Amino acid sequence: MTWTRKRLDGCDRGNGAEGSSGSQRISEENSYLNHEIALLTKYTSTAHERFRKVVPGKARLPVSPVQMLVGREGNYSGRGRFSSGDCCHVLSRYMPIYGPSVVDRMPSGAYVSQFSEDGSLFVAAFQESQIKIYNVDKGWRLQKDIRARSLRWTITDTSLSPDRRFLAYSSISPIVHIVDVGSAATESLANVTEIHEGLEFSSDASDYDEYSFGIFSVKFSTDGRELVAASSNNSIYVYDLKAKRLSLCIPAHESDVNAVCFADETGHLIYSGSDDCLCKVWDRRCFATKGKPAGVLIGHLEGITFIDTRGDGRYLISNGKDQVIKLWDIRKMSSNADYVQWRRDYDWDYRWMDYPERAKNLRNPNDLSLTTYKGHTVLRTLIRCYFSPAHSTGQKYIYTGSTDSVVYIYDLVSGAQVAKLDFHEGPVRDCNWHPYYPMIVSSSWDGVLANWEFPGNGEISVPTRRNRRRRRALY
Repeated sequence: MTWTRKRLDGCDRGNGAEGSSGSQRISEENSYLNHEIALLTKYTSTAHERFRKVVPGKARLPVSPVQMLVGREGNYSGRGRFSSGDCCHVLSRYMPIYGPSVVDRMPSGAYVSQFSEDGSLFVAAFQESQIKIYNVDKGWRLQKDIRARSLRWTITDTSLSPDRRFLAYSSISPIVHIVDVGSAATESLANVTEIHEGLEFSSDASDYDEYSFGIFSVKFSTDGRELVAASSNNSIYVYDLKAKRLSLCIPAHESDVNAVCFADETGHLIYSGSDDCLCKVWDRRCFATKGKPAGVLIGHLEGITFIDTRGDGRYLISNGKDQVIKLWDIRKMSSNADYVQWRRDYDWDYRWMDYPERAKNLRNPNDLSLTTYKGHTVLRTLIRCYFSPAHSTGQKYIYTGSTDSVVYIYDLVSGAQVAKLDFHEGPVRDCNWHPYYPMIVSSSWDGVLANWEFPGNGEISVPTRRNRRRRRALY
């Protein structure tokens, strides 16, 4: 427990007790709330205590797979088998950092890379109106080659439905298009070989214009019945696919909304992130009566480029133009819905300027985040970040693309940089970790899709490897 206690003490952020024992008690409760994520992560990604060989006076080392196999044979845990935490303890040590092999190379920049929920499909979207869907289980065979409709500048986001039948894609336009990816045809040219149904996200038809606003982020709900979208007109939208109409439009922020997602499988909570530097939490069950967010997460000094949920309705991470990722617990959110964003006293534009040196050590005095992760860069485009998979790592890590052409992987609890995947020759806007295999695919503005893996021994059926060139994988 030593490492956990060190982490808790090191991240207390000024919640120390002063005065009475009551204040001490409150401080201890706050400390537990702040760092419950450390205990949850340990529970989901650490081997059973009885598999450990404790040497008095020395730090505990990770349990080796050999030790665990011996312990399982002796039924040390009393379960007669490995738990999911035991499995994650082994799998998370074999990180996908080798290679990479090149999945595909395109003449335009890659903006989106996503595995399906079961990992059988991979979606990549490129600037020049092209979306490719690869069948991972069949050696990265091209399953669908989609030419997008009504593209403006680039495809900003894509989302596969949970049943993998439909793909939604967005651009700098108030229309999201839906494609049937389960059809037999490989080529899908918008409204020529196949119909790309357009879903209208403009709530005011009288004020409609083809480019009145753009959509930066779009996500299916867990049940596949709804889409949630974030837009450049400061709003978030929920679209009912069965009724074929907008069911909710929220004027959510004071600037562009760059990211949005459902918090968990219920669909009641929505997280949003904006260029106004705020993340907000929206509870659809009470929005009609209150008309305000359930809470505000304050801490970033610059606009938010992406958010990812842990899937438990409590924790999320956000990537920011202040060059940091932040971890949040929504139970610590502020109820001050009218909070005025922090104003900088220097000129800076992330699209073409480096982040000012003087700003790198600044901190929002009202910061509510649990942990801050630094090392990557967020410039020129909306760089994305994610929790690592629950099945293979117990969500022990977070990972992100970066403008310096690298993929960074951080330890969720300690914040330490544990790997650095260096291959690309342009900004890595997106990257995605396979939900079950030790595999990460990164996509870059250099047009390359790169597949990083942990070398297999035949026990796991991974896609066929192509010729790869070795690059550095720094720890």
